[in-house]
Amino acid sequence: MQTRKLGKTGPEVSALGLGCMGMSDMYGPADRAESLATIDAAVEAGITLLDTGDFYGMGHNEMLIGEALKRHRRDDLVLSVKFGGLRAPDGAFLGYDARPIATKSALAYSLRRLDVDHIDVYRPSRLDPNVPIEDTIGAIAEMVQAGYVRHIGLSEVGSETIRRAAAVHPITDLQIEYSLLSRGIEDGVLQTCRELGIAITAYGVLSRGLIGGHMTAAPTGRDFRAHAPRFQGENLEKNLKLAEALRTAAEAAGVTPAQAAIAWVASRGEDIIPLVGARRRDRLVEALGALDAKLDAGAFAAFEAAAPKGAVAGDRYATPMMAMLDSEKG
Repeated sequence: MQTRKLGKTGPEVSALGLGCMGMSDMYGPADRAESLATIDAAVEAGITLLDTGDFYGMGHNEMLIGEALKRHRRDDLVLSVKFGGLRAPDGAFLGYDARPIATKSALAYSLRRLDVDHIDVYRPSRLDPNVPIEDTIGAIAEMVQAGYVRHIGLSEVGSETIRRAAAVHPITDLQIEYSLLSRGIEDGVLQTCRELGIAITAYGVLSRGLIGGHMTAAPTGRDFRAHAPRFQGENLEKNLKLAEALRTAAEAAGVTPAQAAIAWVASRGEDIIPLVGARRRDRLVEALGALDAKLDAGAFAAFEAAAPKGAVAGDRYATPMMAMLDSEKG
């Protein structure tokens, strides 16, 4: 497994990380046994970075990972945990809470659910509009001093917030959506992170499955994509045309669309670590194949021509969730 440094202050991690959200939440029902088998297969393949959030399945995802961890060496793995998302009993999102007192409480519950004595990278899932980022990062820094957290990360915040956070404590990485169809970080945020020595852990590299080559119908039911603008009506029709163009370019390069999309993100810099949200072993194997793909500059140019910057139709999230993205401010 290839490795990359998680920022100038962070640990070495695998060149691909495993995003575990879909094993518990957001994409409809998941198979528990297959989820555990997929985590096992990822670790056995050399993936060391496991990403979760305490609100994924309202704690379910952390407990699932905690169960899987018992079969592996904890010290070989890097656990990345987001916190702050508030959920109702029916799963609805209620907002964010990143007050210092809530930050420390959330950490305590995550440690218990994961059944570990420390978390490697702890990060607020969004910017709490009611709490200065300095207060949130300061609270996590106290937990670093106490030994409960090793490193501090950020998620979906803009350049100003990144600078303010980094002035309080070193930041290892920014977790943010980045793909052929979501390239907003190239307009300032990526440059800020590079200036400060902060890595990017990129989620949504397949644009929530839109360009993964496996989508055959519009999402429905409890799949959150059913409410996302990119997956609705005319937007979906336009975006599937982009996906088909990418499929053609990928096949010409000898890879699958998913491998093309993952490899493109990985090619954007040694400081970028794609997170793949595989829920099944076959999808994991496909994703891992992106690391072995022999692609040249011409192939990557063809992928970009198939899905040009700014061509995607519709926002990443529904309007209320878009309003919570400090990263959209640049």
